[in-house]
Amino acid sequence: MCASPSTIREIMLAAAELNMVNSGEYVFFNIEIFGSMTATKQPPWYAKNDTDERNQKAKEAFTALLQVVAREPEDEEYRQFSKEVKELTKTKYNHTYAEDEPVSTFVTAFYDAVLLYAYALNDSIAQLGVERALRQPINGTHLAQLMWGRSFKGITGNVTIDSNGDRISNYSLLDLNPETGLFEVVANYYYGGGLQFVEGKAIHWAGDRTKAPPDRPTCGFDGSLCPDNSLPGYAILSLVLGVCVVCMGIASIVGYRHYKLEAEINSMTWKVNPNDVLSCNPSRGHRGSFHSMVKRGSQATIYSEDLNSLPGDRQIYIHFGFYKGCKVAIKKINVQNLSLTRSLMLEFKRMKDIQHDHLVRFYGACLDLHPEPFILTEYCPKGSLQDILENETIKLDWMFKISLMHDIVKGMAFLHSTDLHSHGSLKSSNCVVDSRFVLKVTDFGLHQLRRSTDDADIESYAYWQKLLWTAPELLRDPQCPPAGSQKGDVYSFGIIIQEIVSRQGPFYLGTEEKSPKEIIKLVRDGPGILDAPFRPKVDESSYEDVNNIMIKCWSEEPTDRPDFSGLKTIIRKINK
Repeated sequence: MCASPSTIREIMLAAAELNMVNSGEYVFFNIEIFGSMTATKQPPWYAKNDTDERNQKAKEAFTALLQVVAREPEDEEYRQFSKEVKELTKTKYNHTYAEDEPVSTFVTAFYDAVLLYAYALNDSIAQLGVERALRQPINGTHLAQLMWGRSFKGITGNVTIDSNGDRISNYSLLDLNPETGLFEVVANYYYGGGLQFVEGKAIHWAGDRTKAPPDRPTCGFDGSLCPDNSLPGYAILSLVLGVCVVCMGIASIVGYRHYKLEAEINSMTWKVNPNDVLSCNPSRGHRGSFHSMVKRGSQATIYSEDLNSLPGDRQIYIHFGFYKGCKVAIKKINVQNLSLTRSLMLEFKRMKDIQHDHLVRFYGACLDLHPEPFILTEYCPKGSLQDILENETIKLDWMFKISLMHDIVKGMAFLHSTDLHSHGSLKSSNCVVDSRFVLKVTDFGLHQLRRSTDDADIESYAYWQKLLWTAPELLRDPQCPPAGSQKGDVYSFGIIIQEIVSRQGPFYLGTEEKSPKEIIKLVRDGPGILDAPFRPKVDESSYEDVNNIMIKCWSEEPTDRPDFSGLKTIIRKINK
């Protein structure tokens, strides 16, 4: 061991509790590099602030400890040096040595190091000449080499540096005298002379042993020298065979599942033949009556045969079509040099497998460059949640608002339980409503195919508008993953709640007017020490339970936000 005296004391007390001292089977060695011979003047096992009982246990534990220290010279020159060091530290540095406290071996080592440097420097000057040595810088490598393979008389005695630059030192072995409670030198190690025991001194072995414990336990370290009471060979063989069968079974199951997964990936059930898609492109004469809801740049598209009650005097068109008898939305893929990798095919498979009442169904994709690549998703004719909220002609009572929240939570709770794990771009424009007025979450997954916000003009209004639903920790992350995080989705849901409650768009601040860029900067910078985080205005007159959910969802600390499973339970209770 090599540690401070207090740590060594704790280790030895722990060893005593484990019966590693009284048995005498263990010997502990402490390499003492700081105090050197301090243990011969002061009992290292004694602690002033500890109880007498613990000190007595520590004394017994130290009987199993031997200390290896640098050998202290015994000549008059060293004693005079120690005296001068103590006087100097007292007058110059306001430090007083305790009575009989020896000087640290580091001090003597520094003294000898200066001598060694001086000898090497003199040799370097002698080789270069005084004038040349004064003109040019000292070559440190050359100076170090002059220190190697040298012997000289230092304050600690003969100092020898070998050809590798290592100092050859002499050491003393200290053992605890059980009568005095102090360590004493029982042997010295001299370079070239080996270990020499001090005349009249012997090591006191723990556990009342008269000699050192054996270097190998009676039964050996692995017990192989004692009679074998283990299981017979046939039992071991049966056990091994059983384990092998189990391992083979597990490996077969894992291999089969892997093979099945690879087969499903390579089958590409998501792949769409463009000839199977009947496109209803208005420019080619396939027209239907649509109604538009336009407010602050948001545009909704609602199919008239599904929602005739919404007024509108402007006809616009959505790109939809029919695929295998189902009405689908056709979304073009605006990605250049698309490479069909295994990870992309796996994500297509996962998207195809996801089916939930509150998630927009993914039908497939066509990656052919001619006419152009596109994906097919479930067609929801009543537009997005953002469009509905911004249409003042639609009246929404609290029951309907909470029902919309409940639909989002159910869809997101299921999405978080899938292999996709998170949405990454949840906002009111990504929540659409089908013909039965069931809200569904869309635009999740396939992040490799979706145009990143980084591609947009960073100074444009639309760029900052899209970030209003993004959590602050994701805004601060320069390497923010496209899939975001689950806690980030919860934050986005909090902003959507505010939209549903206020019907004033995302981040409604009341009478205060701020641009999206200013809002994002305030959210990203975070609150001060005593300030609250920058968030939308909370309408105190609204449903208190809904306000509480909203505030929890947009908490600054992600860990303080609930998950969608918990939100589903809370909103279900409110809905009752």
